[in-house]
Amino acid sequence: MVRYCSTQMFKGSVLLFAALVCLSFTVVLHHGWANYDQTKTLNFTGEILESSYENPHGMLKLQVDDKVWNVVLAPPSRMDSRGLKSDALVKGTKATVVGYPHKKVKDEMRAERITISGKTTELR
Repeated sequence: MVRYCSTQMFKGSVLLFAALVCLSFTVVLHHGWANYDQTKTLNFTGEILESSYENPHGMLKLQVDDKVWNVVLAPPSRMDSRGLKSDALVKGTKATVVGYPHKKVKDEMRAERITISGKTTELR
């Protein structure tokens, strides 16, 4: 009986540890909004080079003049519910994004809104 309880406790401890490691890893990968400077508004128009419409949030690579910006968008469920479908974010499409620069990553911004083909979508 004692051996059975020890084995079960060990298995439970291993599972708990694995769950905590996975959760910690997810938190590290997620972009915290505190990392963006909301005192500096950016407003760019450029060409979409790449896009993703996946959780935890969509992303764009936007060519603006001689610089490529990594643009963090809203989660797909929010974009979809506000009318911004994945087929709007295709390579070669002109897009205007308004948002905030990352405090440390010089080519990344968080978009508050995006305008494509005259339609503006609020992302926050």
